[in-house]
Amino acid sequence: MSLPQPIEAPASFTGQRVAVVGMGIEGRDAFQFLVREGAEVVTVDRNPRRAMRDQDDVSLLQGLDALIASQGVPWDSTLLVEAARRGLPVFGPTQVFFERCLSNRVIGITGSAGKTTTTTLVHELLSRAEVDCVLGGNIGRGLLGQLPDIAPDTTVVAELSHTQLLRTTRSPQVAAITNITPNHLDQFDWDDYQALKYRIVEYQTGTDRVVLPFDEPRAAHASRIGSAVNEWFGIGEPPCRAAAHCDRGRVFRNGRRLMDADELKIPGQHNLRNALAALAIVGELVSDEAAAAVLSTFAGVPHRLELVAELDGVRFVNDSIATTPERTLAGIRAIDGPIVLMLGGRDKRLPLDPLVDELRRRVRRAVLFGETGAAWAQWCAEQGVEARHAGDLASAFAETVGAAQPGDAVLLSPGGTSFDAYPNFEARGQHFRDLVEALRPKESVADER
Repeated sequence: MSLPQPIEAPASFTGQRVAVVGMGIEGRDAFQFLVREGAEVVTVDRNPRRAMRDQDDVSLLQGLDALIASQGVPWDSTLLVEAARRGLPVFGPTQVFFERCLSNRVIGITGSAGKTTTTTLVHELLSRAEVDCVLGGNIGRGLLGQLPDIAPDTTVVAELSHTQLLRTTRSPQVAAITNITPNHLDQFDWDDYQALKYRIVEYQTGTDRVVLPFDEPRAAHASRIGSAVNEWFGIGEPPCRAAAHCDRGRVFRNGRRLMDADELKIPGQHNLRNALAALAIVGELVSDEAAAAVLSTFAGVPHRLELVAELDGVRFVNDSIATTPERTLAGIRAIDGPIVLMLGGRDKRLPLDPLVDELRRRVRRAVLFGETGAAWAQWCAEQGVEARHAGDLASAFAETVGAAQPGDAVLLSPGGTSFDAYPNFEARGQHFRDLVEALRPKESVADER
């Protein structure tokens, strides 16, 4: 089945009967937007407590003028396929935002990994430079609800997933792709997944900018699509003038030395790449002094190599965002010292082979949990990695605590999605945080006095 072809949304939904499908963050944002416009809204979700109608009930299509589908709703779901068959238009919240947004500088950031950290860094850099800016998109803040606050001179910083790009008819004036690696192959084939990432530049013009890594060929291919001005970032000696790069441990902006790479507070080479991407994106809107100040103090974002606590010499690190083996690999490489690894969740059908060398070299024990735990534990054993399937996350955590020694890091970097047991990776990460907090010694009444 071919991906749906995007179509323009109407200039107004006033007086229309519109179904919002998927009542998560995007869906609630779209619902409030439509109510303000004067539409009659029907809320739809698989969870009956969150909506008026069930997502599997195609009879709800009767009498509708249109649907707005959140990114979490599969494009080939029965409801959306039937809507298309009946000629009902299906729009996306991000699409509607792009078509309505008055800003002259929308920055859109996508990629298989690193886009949340890069997006957050861009917003931090612009805020430090006192640029009027708003943040939203896949980062967990709705965009449509922010439309009334956005003027032509407001800068919009938006994290964009591949599914948010599915129905877009506009490109941001500044587009960035951090990288493109196999991901979500349980939902899309590889060609379609790449095509969705490239859609971020599809509608750009000669006055727009696209920021790409010079050392990652799949993402760099986007330079051949559209007609935007290409700007580059990466690690190593750049093949052309780079807006930001790191060579031999030194970070440069447009050829000017900015700082040493080891001055960045966030750990790991993957985060160095995120910082370089952010520098290239903000360009000369941010001074060198402000940029260096932000990069030397920015500690990262929750659930991404987040140091929750150090107890009895053991560090507990929450990397719940790691929903692919590639992200787990980056997490392992960013941690110093021996690791007791919590691995598992729901499989995305991605190869585990890239993990082998680092598992053997760095991980003292892997404790598996969740839907894919048993199969992955067997795979680890076949690779000569000490591993055990513990069941759920709480059981896996208890086992890692028992196995960890002073100097170790207990690393939750699952490699699989959270949807086997949690609504999202944030909830899984919060559960890990709660388990760590429960280990802290409780103060007695006498201590408090």
